[in-house]
Amino acid sequence: MAINPQGANPAQSPSVFLGGLARRLVADSLITEEQARDLQAKALRTGAPLVTVLVEGKSVPAARLADAASQEFGVPLMDLAAFNIDNAVVNEVGEKLLRKCHALPLFKRGRKLFLGVSDPTNLQALDEIKFATGLTTEAILVEEDKLAKAIDAAASQMESNSLSLGSEEELANLEVVDTDLEGGGEVTKNDADDAPIVKFVNKLMVDAINQGASDIHFEPYEKVFRIRYRKDGELKIVASPPQQLAVRISARVKVMSRLDLAERRVPQDGRIKLQVSRNKSIDFRVSTCPTLWGEKIVCRILDASQAKMGIDALGYEPEQKAAYLNALEKPQGMILVTGPTGSGKTVSLYTGLNILNTEDINISTAEDPAEINLQGINQVNVNPRVGLTFAAALKAFLRQDPDVIMVGEIRDLETAEIAIKAAQTGHLVLSTLHTNDAPQTIVRLMNMGVPAYNLASTLTLIIAQRLARKLCQHCKKPTEIPRPELIKEGFKPEEVDAPGFKIFKAVGCDSCDRGYKGRTGIYEVMPFSEAMGRILMEGGSAMELADQARKEGISDLRASALLKVKNGAIDLLEANRVTMAD
Repeated sequence: MAINPQGANPAQSPSVFLGGLARRLVADSLITEEQARDLQAKALRTGAPLVTVLVEGKSVPAARLADAASQEFGVPLMDLAAFNIDNAVVNEVGEKLLRKCHALPLFKRGRKLFLGVSDPTNLQALDEIKFATGLTTEAILVEEDKLAKAIDAAASQMESNSLSLGSEEELANLEVVDTDLEGGGEVTKNDADDAPIVKFVNKLMVDAINQGASDIHFEPYEKVFRIRYRKDGELKIVASPPQQLAVRISARVKVMSRLDLAERRVPQDGRIKLQVSRNKSIDFRVSTCPTLWGEKIVCRILDASQAKMGIDALGYEPEQKAAYLNALEKPQGMILVTGPTGSGKTVSLYTGLNILNTEDINISTAEDPAEINLQGINQVNVNPRVGLTFAAALKAFLRQDPDVIMVGEIRDLETAEIAIKAAQTGHLVLSTLHTNDAPQTIVRLMNMGVPAYNLASTLTLIIAQRLARKLCQHCKKPTEIPRPELIKEGFKPEEVDAPGFKIFKAVGCDSCDRGYKGRTGIYEVMPFSEAMGRILMEGGSAMELADQARKEGISDLRASALLKVKNGAIDLLEANRVTMAD
């Protein structure tokens, strides 16, 4: 029988010897001596390190625990929130090992990999990563709560990057899910023209997802055939296959989207659902259009995760966000989002729907087609060929006890009238229009034939928006522009003369694309006030409505863009690209 050196059962906490970290925590008054003995006893019983027990039990604030452990074990401490994690380094470990070892690769120097850990005594994790990567490992202490969030974010990013199917077999066998609920048959490899074309098209689609593109353009011309991605709002050529392959590539895309291969004279619309892994599928909306030299095909990549990012990720200013949330809380009325194609209207609408999507609310949408699939929302694809128009779908919704209705786009008077009737009878209606700004939206509806009194009693909020490329936060640099030019661009003299006023320009580094990384929204969020209603009833113009909006402190698109320039989010060139100076 083994004898305990302390002469007692380890489970009896009063006789448990306090280790160095436990003593330090007691000395720093972070825990009592009794708590320290209980925690030390639990560590002995479970065989887990004391740091792990402290972390799991949340007995000590993460920041204080990390500081104490750093001093006790002589391991350097770093604030993870201020560190930009290199995705390339994270990918060396892999998602499974990342979660299993609860350690985050931070950076690499030569053959040494530095790992962020919350438990410096977990040597097994360091050895496991060392064995898997072939690199020497060294621990850096980070706070547990920040580490957990960073690991989740890195794992999610790696799951997305796992779409990078590289092998010939993976590219050839990328599965196309049958989304045609009415038609029969499955799309198989035998439907394709040949294996090389299959692999090429699959790789194009996977690369577009990995690069964060929003659209893929297949464009045939007389002597060339080019393929472009739209990334951060800009189109870039990514491939120029031989022109003689244009028909075969187009045919492959049409097979995947279940379109009529023989029909090349009229436009067609379809959809592709790629099952890229067991838990991940990506949707594409496909549109074909006959041109002089063949069919141009555009595939819009539909990312459902964008609607779940939350309203804070869209770029609304605090007062704009508050106005949108306030409108969503109303039981009835109409919220309209306007802007050109590709300005993020659908994401804004679905972000709102995601906020409203609770088990006690009945939400129905009519779209052409449904771009983002969300569980808990009843989504209908309109089909004018069989009589399922926006107006027909709206009439059906009103017989199904709705709370919230979303119409993909108000295109005609009939749809507008039914949507307004729904908003007047106790329903919240959301929709989109194609107009340049918020005041012009009202004029557009009146031009359709909607009476002014109906608009005055129905409209709750109008959001006009654009998407602008964000400056890379790693390489952007301040730039000097003469004061008169800044004032000419729309900045107020007191802003330009204020201490610390600074605007930035794009530079370019390894982390971005020519100085830009990602996009943010530029918004004009206009609550429809009683004063605006009076102007409307008196036959006022869009200009008068815009003047009233300015009086009420509502920033137009230009003012919102300049505010983002002032805050260093975008540069002046980008502000001028998406908005116009007066």
